[in-house]
Amino acid sequence: MKTLKETKIGETVRVVKLHGEGAVKRRIMDMGITRGVEVYVRKVAPLGDPVEVTVRGYELSLRRADAEMIEVE
Repeated sequence: MKTLKETKIGETVRVVKLHGEGAVKRRIMDMGITRGVEVYVRKVAPLGDPVEVTVRGYELSLRRADAEMIEVE
């Protein structure tokens, strides 16, 4: 299982599954990250938090903890 947190800069991946429960999972889905969507990793901050990605044509910054909940292929 590979997570969005482990994805390298410049890589495009597809979301397979969202882990987590309740409000956290709902917040990630509200940002446009749902199963089957493609995510392009633009930048990662020097200490690894946050991760900047492009989803559905817009830029989004995710905390490392949130990126860990997103399983990708």
